[in-house]
Amino acid sequence: MTVKVEEVSMKEGSTFHISENTRTVLERRYLKKDTEGALQETPAELFRRVATHIAEAEGLYEEGLESSEVAEAFYRLMTDFTFLPNSPTLMNAGNKLGQLAACFVLPVEDSLDGIFDAVKNAAVIHKSGGGTGFSFSRLRAKNSRVGTTGGVASGPVSFMKIFNTATEQVKQGGTRRGANMAILRVDHPDILEFIACKADNAALNNFNISVGVTDAFMRAVRDGGTYELIDPRDGKALESLNAQEVYETLIHQAWFNGDPGIIFLDRINRDNPTPGIGEIESTNPCGEQPLLPMEACNLGSINLSKCVTTAGNKTRVDFEALKEAVWLAVRFLDDTLEMSQYPLAEIDAMVKGNRKIGLGVMGFADLLFMMGVPYNSEDAVALAEKVMGFVQAEAHHASRHLAVTRGVFPNIGQSVFDGDAEKAYRNATCTTIAPTGTLSILAGCSSGIEPVFALSYVRRVMDGDELMEGNPIFEAMAKARGFYSEELMARIAKQGSIAHMAEIPEDVRRVFVTAHDISPEWHIRMQAAFQNHTDNAVSKTVNLPREATVDDVRAIYDMAFDLCCKGVTIYRDGSKTGQVLSVSDQGGDKGVSTPLPQVLERPELLEGFTSRVRTGMGQLYVTVTEMEGRPFEVFATIGKSGKSTTAKTEAIGRLISLALRSGVEVDEIINQLKGICGEHAVFQKGGRVLSIPDAIGRVLEKRYMKGDSLSNGKKPEATFLGDLCPDCGGNVTHEEGCVTCHLCGYTKCG
Repeated sequence: MTVKVEEVSMKEGSTFHISENTRTVLERRYLKKDTEGALQETPAELFRRVATHIAEAEGLYEEGLESSEVAEAFYRLMTDFTFLPNSPTLMNAGNKLGQLAACFVLPVEDSLDGIFDAVKNAAVIHKSGGGTGFSFSRLRAKNSRVGTTGGVASGPVSFMKIFNTATEQVKQGGTRRGANMAILRVDHPDILEFIACKADNAALNNFNISVGVTDAFMRAVRDGGTYELIDPRDGKALESLNAQEVYETLIHQAWFNGDPGIIFLDRINRDNPTPGIGEIESTNPCGEQPLLPMEACNLGSINLSKCVTTAGNKTRVDFEALKEAVWLAVRFLDDTLEMSQYPLAEIDAMVKGNRKIGLGVMGFADLLFMMGVPYNSEDAVALAEKVMGFVQAEAHHASRHLAVTRGVFPNIGQSVFDGDAEKAYRNATCTTIAPTGTLSILAGCSSGIEPVFALSYVRRVMDGDELMEGNPIFEAMAKARGFYSEELMARIAKQGSIAHMAEIPEDVRRVFVTAHDISPEWHIRMQAAFQNHTDNAVSKTVNLPREATVDDVRAIYDMAFDLCCKGVTIYRDGSKTGQVLSVSDQGGDKGVSTPLPQVLERPELLEGFTSRVRTGMGQLYVTVTEMEGRPFEVFATIGKSGKSTTAKTEAIGRLISLALRSGVEVDEIINQLKGICGEHAVFQKGGRVLSIPDAIGRVLEKRYMKGDSLSNGKKPEATFLGDLCPDCGGNVTHEEGCVTCHLCGYTKCG
């Protein structure tokens, strides 16, 4: 079923089209609401509000352009969904709050005053819709002496918990929880505690964490040597650690649940445009925006799927349209710097001094689909280099053009561009590949530079019906080639991939690959290709299958370093559901740690059914609630029976519910229940009911096995399911350093 499209009328009489997805996300996350939650603007009014407010900056310069003229150009750029700015701009432009930046880095000084100033400043930023990054590397090590009190320090990890708790209490702009990045240098004395600080998935849930790795450390890893831990108070060496052992500990923890990632600090600082001002020590929450302490950046992304042209059966990149979009987007982002109300005077000064902007792209996977190029191919990597190289060059040209009439960024004298007339830029940086999870839903395109996560998925609507929604490019091609069907789309939604569907032509299967069809080296090569032409950094996640090994993760980290990426994040499918370590000595390697499943929390509202079954102990009522068409809980009650039987029946239901919410497949539960004999078997329609457990198994079998007999060993078709969205119950994806639901727009870092 194709996503519904509707026209939105404008006061001027023009229209633009938005999908049902876009409208849903706009209403939930972006449109102005009153104190009662009632909508106060339409989608058209939102984009008009943003365009008009940002264009007011044009009045500051004598360039011969009217603000209204520029506002109209900005409006068209956004309502065509060719470009969208970061979320705080959409939320706050033209509103009282007025804070438009997404990315901030705050210093954490080694004193109680410095630490709690950072907590306070982070709360203010989170309230305005921004995310914060911190380096905790300046803090003295755990158990160090505190001279003023004679006590001992508690160390960086303990203070991270304070930041995490404060973040939990602050709702960002009424739309999302705050997000943080914590970085600790690999040579900090507390690095091993830091690496393990998110081993429990319930800990530090508002933080992404990354180890700040140095070139010296990586050399020591490869040479099999040691490296020194440095006291942050005086810079003196404290002790030495085996570099390979630390690296392996880091890699194993990342394999276990995705944290920590790696930030290559020396690589980042080689591209620091203003070394005269200071060293970069941290990034924003998703790692794509390295920033100086007290610095912020405004981001935006161009939808590459809008910059194509087709002649006959040949689709190519429309570089003229892309150039026009880049130049207008650079102007938009530079204007945003003037119109944003930054929460701290120090941030305002730093932002206005360096004028960093971060223009990136989204819809890259869609572009590849349209051009018939597999993501995991040399042609795709070459296209990434060509497209991003063009975006980078034109962004710099546009910035230099603005500098002629508006002036260069004030801190250029302390930058690597000082004295170079060809690099007299308006902005210290111009390009960033940022996460676009929610923005890509608005634009109806794939996220950032990520491959698509699925070609088809199921949306459950209010009346309980299920609607199939597919990638529109794949749907159109399937219809044109004659193999489209609702049944096929349903199977794709369950399996998540078409790689092994023989009824789909081989050339189609080769092009329409999803994240888990792509081997890790292609993920890293694609990230490196974009990084080669990006001033700042690249937000991307290397998705791994659940069976990926620790050695696989090491190969990814090594490759990211060798290809000059500025950081790397991995996510092994299902690993975030691990809570504690378990050690298995049955099969495989002894001592291999594997994650135990996490028990899913119950949403407020679930639909279900109740069945009545006659048993030898009385009438049994079995109520089953469902999520996404799968059983979620079982409640069993037995009528007119003794207290012992009632208690046991309730206990069986509770244990089944726990198993279902922990990810145990329903067929396995049925196998365990069916055939259990009790004291009083009874005959009824459908056969003999042996006991209460047997009756519950029969109810589940009738509902979910669809006629397949378990006795012959046949199992239901495998399904491809990830973690569930806490807002709508849909499946979320782990990409771009975030968790994103592509159904409702929910997103979360940490």
